[in-house]
Amino acid sequence: MKLSKLAIAAAMAATLSAPIHAAEQFFPVLVYRTGAYAPNGSQWANGYVDYLKLVNAKGGINGVKIAYEECEFGYATDRGVECYERLKNKHGGATVFQPLSTGVTFALTDKAPIDKIPLITAGYGRSESQNGAVFTWNFPLLGTYWVAADVLVQHVAKKEGGFDKLKGKKIALVYHDSPYGKEPIALLEERAKMHGFQLMLLPVAHPGVEQKATWLQIRQQRPDYVFLWGWGVMNSTALKEAQATGYPREKMYGVWWAGAEPDVKDVGEGAKGYNALALQHGAEPNAKVVKDILTLVYDKGQGTGPREEVGNVLYMRGLISAMLGVEGVRRAQERFGKGKVMTGEQVRWGLENLDLDQKKLDALGFAGVMRPVRTSCLDHMGSSWVRIHTWNGTKWEFTSDWYQADEKVIRPMVMLASAKYAEEKKITPRTPEQCKE
Repeated sequence: MKLSKLAIAAAMAATLSAPIHAAEQFFPVLVYRTGAYAPNGSQWANGYVDYLKLVNAKGGINGVKIAYEECEFGYATDRGVECYERLKNKHGGATVFQPLSTGVTFALTDKAPIDKIPLITAGYGRSESQNGAVFTWNFPLLGTYWVAADVLVQHVAKKEGGFDKLKGKKIALVYHDSPYGKEPIALLEERAKMHGFQLMLLPVAHPGVEQKATWLQIRQQRPDYVFLWGWGVMNSTALKEAQATGYPREKMYGVWWAGAEPDVKDVGEGAKGYNALALQHGAEPNAKVVKDILTLVYDKGQGTGPREEVGNVLYMRGLISAMLGVEGVRRAQERFGKGKVMTGEQVRWGLENLDLDQKKLDALGFAGVMRPVRTSCLDHMGSSWVRIHTWNGTKWEFTSDWYQADEKVIRPMVMLASAKYAEEKKITPRTPEQCKE
C-alpha cells in the first residue's frame, strides 16, 4: 500500500512539472498535496504554479521562460530538506526556494548561504530574519509572526478602548506545537509585560485533531480573547471545539494561516464571527490577475487545481508568493542583463532591491489586492501592513482598517535575536557600506 502511494505521488510530481528546456529559469516547488495539511497546502501550491504558468503564457520574464518541478514533502521537515537537496542543483540551479513551512525554513537557513539560494518565506519563517545584515539569504516578505502577534494585540487593545484597558485581561494562545506555533510567543510575552495582560500558552500536538483538553482549560479559565496559531485540520477543529464549549467565535482571532476557506467551510454558520489576520489580501476572485489566469491558463485547459478555488485566500497567498519570486528575478535582470537566466546570487540582489510600487502592482494585476513592497539590504521584509477579515457564515469580508506592526516594539527584538544568532553561528553582520557593493 505504501509503495502504491509513493508511486502515485511520483506520477503526480511528473505530471506537475513543466517541460525543461535550455535557458529557462528554474523554480523548484516544495508542496504538500498529501497528508493532514493537504487541503491548505494544495491551494497555496495551485496558486503558486498557476502564476508561473501565467508568466510563461505572457512570454516569460523578459522572454526567459520558467521551468518548475514539484516535490511532495507532506509538511514533514526531514522530507522538506530532502526535497531541497534533490532539487537545488537541477536544471542549472534553483532560483529560489519557498518551503511554506517554518520548520523547513529553520533547517534551510544554514544551508542557503552555502548553496547561494535565497529563501522567500512570505508571512512565515524566522521573525528575526527581517534583519538582512545577519540573515543574508532569508526574505520574510510582507510580514513575520512577530508582526502578526503585534497587530493582534493592537487590534484587541483598540476594541477594548486602549492599551491601558488590557491590564488584567487574559489572552490564550492556542498554537501548533512546532517552530511555527512557537514563533509569536516572544512578542506576546513582551506585550504582556508592557500592558499587564495574562498570557495563557496552550500547545496542540500535530496534526491538531485532539483539542478536548485545550478547550476544557479555555472553558474553565474563560480568557477574554483566544489567538489561534493553527494550520490545516487544527483550525476547523478549534472552531468546532469553541462552538461545543460555547466560546464566542467573535473573541477568536487567527493568524493569517488560520483564516482561509478550508478552515471554516466545514464549520459554516458555526464559525460565523470568527476573525483572522489577512496578509494584506483576502479572497480576491475579482482581481485582474485572477481573471488573467482564468483566461490564459484555465480556459486553455492548463489550470493546476479546481477552477472554483482560483482566487481563494490560500490560492492568492501562493500566487503572491510566486509573484514576489518572479519580480526578484525581473529586478535582477535590470542589473545583470534582461532576457538572461539569473543565478541564485543575482536573484538575492533583486530581492534585496525590490521596489513594487502601486503602479507596478496595478500593472501586474494586483490593484486592490496588496500594498507596495520595498526591501533593502538590511530590511528583508519590506512591508508590515495587515488587515482583519471576518467569516460571515458564507465568505470572508474585511472588518478593519489597515494596521502596521509597531517598530518600536519589534525592532529591538529583531536586533537582539539576530545578534544572538550571529554570535552562535560566528556570522559577521553586513554593514551599510558592504550593502552598497
